[in-house]
Amino acid sequence: MSAKASNPLSILKTHLRAATAAAALLLATGAQAADLNALIWCDHADPALLQPFEEANGVKVNVKEFEGTGAGLAIVEQSQPGDWDVMVIDSIDVPRGVEKGLFEPLPEDKLPLADLFAQVKMDGSTVVGGKRYGITEKFGYNTIGYNKTKVDPADMQSMAALTGDKYKGKVAIYDYYLPVIGMAALAIGKKTADLTEADLPALKDELLKMKANAKLVGEVTASQTALATGEVDILVGGGEWVTAGLAKENPALDFSIPKEGAILWSQSLAMFKDSKNKDMALKFIQYIMSPEGQARLATSSCYWGMPANTKAALTDDQKKVLRFDEQPGFLARAQAYPAPNADLDKKMQDMWTEMLQAK
Repeated sequence: MSAKASNPLSILKTHLRAATAAAALLLATGAQAADLNALIWCDHADPALLQPFEEANGVKVNVKEFEGTGAGLAIVEQSQPGDWDVMVIDSIDVPRGVEKGLFEPLPEDKLPLADLFAQVKMDGSTVVGGKRYGITEKFGYNTIGYNKTKVDPADMQSMAALTGDKYKGKVAIYDYYLPVIGMAALAIGKKTADLTEADLPALKDELLKMKANAKLVGEVTASQTALATGEVDILVGGGEWVTAGLAKENPALDFSIPKEGAILWSQSLAMFKDSKNKDMALKFIQYIMSPEGQARLATSSCYWGMPANTKAALTDDQKKVLRFDEQPGFLARAQAYPAPNADLDKKMQDMWTEMLQAK
């Protein structure tokens, strides 16, 4: 994101709309120049990430953006086998793609697995039946984002601040039920991996306390904008993905990993088994996982995040913004997204809807 941008979030939205439209047009016209087709999150659409790979390999990477695993899998279901080569997916959702028979096992001896932060390898989900189908490329935290000139940073070291009276009306909540329910679980001393239906009443009570303090509940752009413009001073569910990319424009924005912990998000790359260009698909994955590719992905214009590779070629300033050296302590306190079964997931979504509708 340009440091000279007067309204970075507005420019970001315009850029993303243009990039999505261009990618959709390219795919719709069946352009013959396409060498690699990638289903991606918006951070992979950055030309600063793609151009070095394209130039080095003499290929064109066509991208189609989506948000959320469900939306990505729906695109695949509407496509023909072989239409796609690689996909970005929530690490915890890799097994869903494997169950559908979509992904090709990755050659572990050709990937820098030994260089990854141990806590984000996510072997419990990226390895299925003894074979690796995904590799973690980027991670971060759903936690507390805030303006350190408007709130006491010491207060942000505990989730109790999110439900106390001190910041009433100064809070926004990120509108994604799983990580924020995870934060509510941490706030009441529950482990995200152990949540059951019996925990729902206590979780709902905590969410309603957060909602009572909130000025708004919004999706990515709305919640980012509210914090960046000063409409609110705290974002529940925020983190480096909100604050790091805006650090040059607004150095007052920061995030904390409170004593109760944070919710770890992690995204992986997978290769489609029906890819018509598996050699180039593997080269792309290797590039993204290289120190140079990791640095470019971590600092993408769409959103920043921690590179999974500890050897990412970040500058000292970039590492400082991402709080690279503090990661061991952060990871030690982080817990994974809740992973409910279908029945509990529906009940959690219903609970979230009730929270949204509460006055």
